[in-house]
Amino acid sequence: MKTIGKKPDWLKIKAISGKTYNQVHTLLEMYNLQTVCQAANCPNRGECFDRGTATFLILGPKCTRNCRFCDIEPGKTSAVDPSEPERIAELSKELKLNHVVITSVTRDDLPDGGASQFAACISELRKSLPNSTVEILTPDFKGQPDARKIILEAKPDIFNHNLETVPSLYSKVRPQADYKLSLDLLKYIYDNSQILTKSGIMVGVGETLDELCQLFEDLCSVNVSILTIGQYLAPSKMHLAVEKYYHPDEFEMLKEKAEQAGIKNVFSAPLVRSSYKADLVL
Repeated sequence: MKTIGKKPDWLKIKAISGKTYNQVHTLLEMYNLQTVCQAANCPNRGECFDRGTATFLILGPKCTRNCRFCDIEPGKTSAVDPSEPERIAELSKELKLNHVVITSVTRDDLPDGGASQFAACISELRKSLPNSTVEILTPDFKGQPDARKIILEAKPDIFNHNLETVPSLYSKVRPQADYKLSLDLLKYIYDNSQILTKSGIMVGVGETLDELCQLFEDLCSVNVSILTIGQYLAPSKMHLAVEKYYHPDEFEMLKEKAEQAGIKNVFSAPLVRSSYKADLVL
């Protein structure tokens, strides 16, 4: 097995604590809600909770896929909770959020892949927080036309769908996904609505610079205007191994390459994740 040494200093994370963090954590339990911050062990969850922001995870804690990089557990899924959108809206109002991010596990077992639950969340948030913006980070819905239509009609302010990695690594990193299908989804949303579209990738899983530059061009070709780039960190020894730790200077270089390809807003740093400081984009 390839070894790359211990985790460098720039990837060390401050201990999770703070009054606001504890308050948000308590409220999430009170409202019986989950965040992807907790479910995926995001390295920024302490900072985001301290800033009073969170990315809500809908449609249950279990995923129908088993991507080798992800810390969300696969398994038997739960029934769709019709009260979940209202509870998210109520908590978002209590937290006085200016920008709300909604994501989900992949639900290939549902006819619309969960698109209608995303739409219900957006609808409830519009009623409770009419002046706030809403971002959704969705799975690929297997490319279902009905699911795409539901998302378009819901009119989120930002539509986010992550490519995660370069196409040559899909069979290793996310074998149940399809690079072209993901690009087509991003293209469809923009072409039919001109909603701001966004994507995210992780680096350190075996990609090359040439492959990354091609990915940047692919995203630009479908009018993606926001991109996040972060370091892959293996959740456990059972997950995909890290092949390289990128230096912060390399993240700056990738930011420049992506901007040169034509992507307008690029957030690139070791601990950047899809929803990190998402409230600062709009």
